[in-house]
Amino acid sequence: MRRNQRLWLGLTFLGLAAPTAARAQQIASTSDSLAVQTDSAPEPGLLRSVASKAVAPIRFVRNFRNSADRAEYEKARAVATRATGFRVVVDIGDHQLYVIDGNDTLRTAPVATAMNTTLSFGGKSWRFETPRGVRTVLAKEPEPKWQPPEWHYAEVASEHGLRLRSLERGQTVTLRNGTRLTTRGDEVGVIQPGETEFVPLVLDEHIVFDNTLFIPPAGTKHRSIEGQLGHYRLKLGDGYQLHGTPFTKSIGTSATHGCVRLHDEDIEWLYNNVPVGTKVYLY
Repeated sequence: MRRNQRLWLGLTFLGLAAPTAARAQQIASTSDSLAVQTDSAPEPGLLRSVASKAVAPIRFVRNFRNSADRAEYEKARAVATRATGFRVVVDIGDHQLYVIDGNDTLRTAPVATAMNTTLSFGGKSWRFETPRGVRTVLAKEPEPKWQPPEWHYAEVASEHGLRLRSLERGQTVTLRNGTRLTTRGDEVGVIQPGETEFVPLVLDEHIVFDNTLFIPPAGTKHRSIEGQLGHYRLKLGDGYQLHGTPFTKSIGTSATHGCVRLHDEDIEWLYNNVPVGTKVYLY
């Protein structure tokens, strides 16, 4: 999930540093909550967009938060066990996906599932879990583009001590140095002080000025990222999906924000062999 970065207008790039392995273990063993501080002030720059944090993958241990959590797991597993016909089954904790037709297992594939953490930022919270229960393949898509949701920007802002602000279409924000940040059509760009020319910003980089991360408007080129979901995806609704990934080392771990990641060859097989309407059982 890393490509070479480019500086723009002499702004300093802020690298997306991954937590150490020790920190990842601490998160896994002591807490699933990411406390956020927003009072630090790194230099302004452009941060590259990413689909998921470059964290040291956290191995999932089937520890239940409480009796209700255990009961939910057992109920979902029982439903999957009783299912018949052509179906997809995902064992979230064991990071395994199965394609089954009747009593025959047609394919088995390792997967990455959710990291099981909570992000709190700006008075909002997001819980990153792969949902248990029964879903349906609603659509299939080749070469999908990822449109980052709000939590992605909150995550980046929390990691770098930045403020967070949404940029609306047609809105103009005057920065401290007089530069105007605005949108034209499906692009976000700037107009330098004393000039009238609109200069589009570099794609695939976060927009950071004045210690603030600006969320691009939905539908703009800056809110669409190629390559982060692999070559295929199967949509399950509510933002959850089975998809490919360039981060193959995450397969077999708890590393996602809720989706199920697969190796290229496995997601391609699903795309070609699992029809829309297929039931997907997750437990």
